[in-house]
Amino acid sequence: MAEVAIVAVPETAGSALYGMVDVLSAVGNVWETLLRAETARNVFRVRIVSPIGAPFHCGNAIPVQPAAAIADDPRADIVILPELWLGPDDDLRGRYDELMEWIRRRHETGAWLYSACSGAVMLAATGLLDGCDATSHWGYEDLFRRRYPKVRFRPQPSLAFADPDGRIVTAGGTTSWHDLALHIIARHASPGEALRIAKVYLLKLHSEGQLPHRVLVRGSVHDDAAVRATERYLEQHFREHNVVTEAVRQSGLAERTLKRRFKVATGSTIIDYVQNLRIEEAKRLLEEGLRPVDQISFEIGYDDTSFFRRLFKRVVGLTPSAYRRMFAPLARPLAAA
Repeated sequence: MAEVAIVAVPETAGSALYGMVDVLSAVGNVWETLLRAETARNVFRVRIVSPIGAPFHCGNAIPVQPAAAIADDPRADIVILPELWLGPDDDLRGRYDELMEWIRRRHETGAWLYSACSGAVMLAATGLLDGCDATSHWGYEDLFRRRYPKVRFRPQPSLAFADPDGRIVTAGGTTSWHDLALHIIARHASPGEALRIAKVYLLKLHSEGQLPHRVLVRGSVHDDAAVRATERYLEQHFREHNVVTEAVRQSGLAERTLKRRFKVATGSTIIDYVQNLRIEEAKRLLEEGLRPVDQISFEIGYDDTSFFRRLFKRVVGLTPSAYRRMFAPLARPLAAA
């Protein structure tokens, strides 16, 4: 039986924590119980571990009763770091030093490490993701760029593998823990067990990745007043064909100077910023109405519809029509209300 340690701290999100506990504890027995089989067994021994062994409350005042404290150096074949309630600028460096050392020690002794959503921020704080591919919720992309620049952050996938052997795997935003749970079950039990659990819990792999859910334009934190003014101008005029040229003129700076400062301040080029503004507007129009894709392309500033379709697919991960099918059923009832 594989020993699974799920790490909990006060910042932990209870839904991912207890979701993982329930799903992994059910492997080998819930399907068999439903089918009245006689082969039920426990594949994983799942325990919650924390920096202290005493009961505490995690996010949204959800009670947690740890089975072991980190000071006890609990053994684990599998270590899972679930989602944390963290702001987009939060950094776990300097917190939970003993926990960080325990995670590194478990890795050195051969444990498999998995993180879900913002649990990757905790994993990054251990240094084990340096020089590796990793993912998390798309909202933490800027945090990784600023605080953990050695990590190759990937906002696209639901799962990212830090090493060829898959001993460190990070999962994307929020319900990507479903993908992670199925991956853990398939790897450490069997693909058949993963399929059975998916059927029982109605879990699905997010094969489309995170890109369709990602917000492309978010507020950036910087002190460059000229860049801030340029951002505001672009947000108001992104539909216009000569918007970049006019933005440079409005800034009063040399084109090369503005482009350099813009990239340093925002992490994006000006043209990418304009494209993101246009694609975000296209997403809104696709969600809220039935106007043709050709018309949307023209309205956001692209006369070449085929270029718009290719750009949309590259940035969002879905075609405009597929995106509409995915999100319009959610948006329309809200708009009608």
